[in-house]
Amino acid sequence: MTEKKKSIWRFGTREVVYAAIGAALYAVLGYATNMLQLPGAGNVAIRPAVVVPMFFGIAFGPIVGFITGFVGNVLSDLLSGWGFWFWWDLGNGLMGFIPGLIAAQIVDYRATKSMVMGVVFVVLAAIGGMGVASVSEMWVSGADINTVVFANFIPASMSNIINGVILLPILMVAYAAVSKRSGRT
Repeated sequence: MTEKKKSIWRFGTREVVYAAIGAALYAVLGYATNMLQLPGAGNVAIRPAVVVPMFFGIAFGPIVGFITGFVGNVLSDLLSGWGFWFWWDLGNGLMGFIPGLIAAQIVDYRATKSMVMGVVFVVLAAIGGMGVASVSEMWVSGADINTVVFANFIPASMSNIINGVILLPILMVAYAAVSKRSGRT
């Protein structure tokens, strides 16, 4: 059976639904773990839920991944009483967008090559997304470079990398099993 080529930029009714489900899932799971703050880090939590926008980007494309991360983080932070922080929300959106750039290349979610590509893009996404968010603290909050690097960027990106690298392959295998059972592959 030949696989149909996926368009990563498609954004129709299905993708709107996927983005809404992803954002809601990220918000609820993020809220549930926002109290797990990393000591010495500026409002950085250990959030396993960060894999949600990463996975949704890979499974449904960069637009869905971005909306999942951006809107999900806005809702999670509002539920947690942290307010709205545009640059951190943008950084979370990028963590869904960047892995979404390889969505068309992922055909078999169980294949080692697919998982390796996914993990590489999860690392790039965490570095890129948290880099944007962390650097913004210099002009938004007046933070110095040491604070940006050691209290924001390193804790946030490392926590997100660890969660993404561990949880993404699990979600990919689970998604492959569900897709196979439902006849989509």
